[in-house]
Amino acid sequence: MNQKNLLDVDWSQIPAPTDDGAADHLPGMTIPPVGLRATDDTLVVLSALPGRTVVFAYPRTGEPGKVSLVEDWDMIPGARGCTPQTCSFRDLFGELKAAGAAHVFGLSTQSNAYQIEMASRLHLPFPVLSDEKLELTDALRLPTMEIAGLTMIKRLALIVDDARITHVFYPVFPPDRNAGDVLAWLKDHRVAA
Repeated sequence: MNQKNLLDVDWSQIPAPTDDGAADHLPGMTIPPVGLRATDDTLVVLSALPGRTVVFAYPRTGEPGKVSLVEDWDMIPGARGCTPQTCSFRDLFGELKAAGAAHVFGLSTQSNAYQIEMASRLHLPFPVLSDEKLELTDALRLPTMEIAGLTMIKRLALIVDDARITHVFYPVFPPDRNAGDVLAWLKDHRVAA
């Protein structure tokens, strides 16, 4: 099965990922000083950012009209839904900021050139970071999956306070609800200004 529309997904037809424990070590970790290229052409060092940062990671966004990376992409638990997840963070961006997120970033192992096109097409109000060289992924031992010879980050979201991971959302399903879940958490766990 391969649902063609990137945004209109019947989640009841998509297998949900299970918690494999691959993110259990992340809460409390300090973000390493790794620079990642962003879609706004800056080099972002997450560990240098003051305040609260939201980073949502996903395997790979699709391109309208292009075939999936592999034929059974939709049947790989946690693979489908990168565009709906990204769009939900776009749609709730103002509310996330109002709830205390000083910074919001998307993150994948796709190239910066690919992400620039995607960020423009989806009209994203936040930068997307490229970890194409797996520097942050390896340093934090983020959960990954190997598909078609590529290493991709499994879908998750991190709340980072002054370079320390405070909370992890993992696994994430359905992806289009992730931003709402993050927003609810931010509202329940406000930081002093």
